[in-house]
Amino acid sequence: MKVSGNILKMKTTLSSPVKYELPIGEELLLMNDLIGKKVKLTFDGQINCISTGEKISKSYNQGYSFRASQKLAACDICIVKPELCHFADGTCREPEWGKANCFQPHIVYLSVSSHLKIGITRESQVPTRWMDQGATYALPILRVDDRLTSGLIEKEISKSLSDKTNWRKMLQNDVDEIDLEEARENLFEEFADLLDDFDAEDLDEEVIHIEYPVNEYPTKIKSLGFDKNPEIEGTLNGIKGQYLIFDCGVINMRKHQGYFISVEF
Repeated sequence: MKVSGNILKMKTTLSSPVKYELPIGEELLLMNDLIGKKVKLTFDGQINCISTGEKISKSYNQGYSFRASQKLAACDICIVKPELCHFADGTCREPEWGKANCFQPHIVYLSVSSHLKIGITRESQVPTRWMDQGATYALPILRVDDRLTSGLIEKEISKSLSDKTNWRKMLQNDVDEIDLEEARENLFEEFADLLDDFDAEDLDEEVIHIEYPVNEYPTKIKSLGFDKNPEIEGTLNGIKGQYLIFDCGVINMRKHQGYFISVEF
């Protein structure tokens, strides 16, 4: 069977294991059904901006044209570094988009994809954010009113605790064993003054464990991409985060949003 079209990042549903669907053209392709099978991905050279639909020769910010990457609020530096939010200065690229996305309840969380990390996300993105990152387990610890506040808290805590994921270890399932509830209590004690200053709401949630559809994890990581490898063919051993794990290497599908590809299986 062959399916073709422009792709977006895989949609996830929390189940045991995570359910993955690839938006391709007008279809949603259930990727879990392809695990253990021979799969061929072919990129025909066409890329379309995921915002405007225009044909582009290179994508920016995981799927946008250069023009869109410079105009859209979703591509601004404050999305990567929310502590740099400049809405209050009147310089937000799209104020209405900012109100709808940044001035919403945000969650500060602890997760383990490779090692213990601190992170933030819109409350509406729980648990999608963790599945996209390939977290094995995660715990919401704080709720705040907006993205800026969550970013300022994350920035301070990240001076003591990493806010990055080692994606290679994540894909090899080299995951640290951490007591997240104990880590939460330690953070509450260490940063009590900071959290009081920001009027953050302490959360007493249970740890969420996430199982991924993987038959075999790689011992060595070979990164694949359509720009250098327009044809990728092999046995699909599993899916974790936004990565397809083949017996010949791994590919980040989110990085290739807007690419026109064919999937044969």
